[in-house]
Amino acid sequence: MRIKKEGFRHVQVPMLLAGQTASLLGSSIVQYAIVWYIVMSTNSGLTMTLVLIIQCLPQSLISLLGGVWADRWNRKLLIILPDAVIAIITVFLSIGFALGDVGVPFILCALALRSAGAGIQTPAVQAFIPEITPEDKLLRVNAINGTLQSINMIASPAIAAVLVNVLPIWSIMLVDVCTAVVGIVLVAAIRCPAVQSSAQTDRITSVDATQSIAGVWQDLRAGMAYVWTHTRVRIIIIGYMVMCIVNTAPMNLTLLLINRVWQHATLQLGFVSLSTSADKLGADQFAWSLGMVLGGAFLSSVGSTRIRNTMVTVGIAFGCMGLFTIGLGIAPNLLAYLIIDFLVGVATSFASSPVFTMLQTETDESMLGRTFGLLTAFSTFGTPIGMLVFGPLSDAIPVQAVFVMGGLLTLPVAIWVCAGSRRRVQR
Repeated sequence: MRIKKEGFRHVQVPMLLAGQTASLLGSSIVQYAIVWYIVMSTNSGLTMTLVLIIQCLPQSLISLLGGVWADRWNRKLLIILPDAVIAIITVFLSIGFALGDVGVPFILCALALRSAGAGIQTPAVQAFIPEITPEDKLLRVNAINGTLQSINMIASPAIAAVLVNVLPIWSIMLVDVCTAVVGIVLVAAIRCPAVQSSAQTDRITSVDATQSIAGVWQDLRAGMAYVWTHTRVRIIIIGYMVMCIVNTAPMNLTLLLINRVWQHATLQLGFVSLSTSADKLGADQFAWSLGMVLGGAFLSSVGSTRIRNTMVTVGIAFGCMGLFTIGLGIAPNLLAYLIIDFLVGVATSFASSPVFTMLQTETDESMLGRTFGLLTAFSTFGTPIGMLVFGPLSDAIPVQAVFVMGGLLTLPVAIWVCAGSRRRVQR
């Protein structure tokens, strides 16, 4: 049942987005600095594999519980508390760096705790947005949020690179602490309508069950059953997970593709020349991120008023991502590759925001947290699974073939999602 948001004030949504953007920016800057520090300190492939796993696995597992908690407890607190705990952990990490008494195991533990915090916060944020946003504005808000995250993807590595060159590592850690404080203050100031889900009502009448492992497991099973019995929701979550396996995973190999195929290519653009590997790797990341930003900007302005069927939009976007991924593998030159990479970014923005909007509008209020917890868990875990296949495969066959293969595997998913859009919305 949807609750009408009487007294809604538009300032609440900008406060949430500004707080989350500030917090994410600081976290991303520190995350880059930590990973680069590990690379420069160890130069170990095994350690980097552990870093990748630790950045994904805790978030994937904890988000299952995070989704349950988001349906039982105050979502605003579940957004604030992880930021506060992560800030405290980062302070200890900063002290360790300052004293010169921090080893790789301690850093990996800190990364694991930061990842777990994201697993709690992410479902809570996605479930909280509909509480303060009118339903007809959800697509626009999600698109703006996606655009801000894309800008962060461009800005954070650049800022981190500058800070690493001019500041000691311990002081860079404090950037995350400062932005976390900004995020906490902004989110804490939000006044949201009193929304009490059925799960929260159960908590009042049966506190013991909530506090028990059995109670949490029962809620998690209920969330899984809800997703499975609601066809459109199930198709979107499974489709999103499969996309992370067959499309997002190969896209993580774009740097490898650039280095192997276009290493000796030079691209003259008049105002800039791409000749070194660093230039081309940077252009690759910039092209994709720029596509995300412009696609999100279009969705937040024109698209939010024109798009009526978000599920069809997701299916078409998945199909475009598949075709453009094939294009990356058969691009005739570096310029064509970068243009196609830009289009992949645009298509990705048209897939992500409508996914969130559809789930927020079609999922029962009492199940929002668990639904987004499952989406986060499956999508976060899907990329490493795909990398376990496509990573070694890229050493056995030409890397271009991996992109063609990933693109071809994406197309059936797109067709399935488009076909699923004909199913009736279940309330």
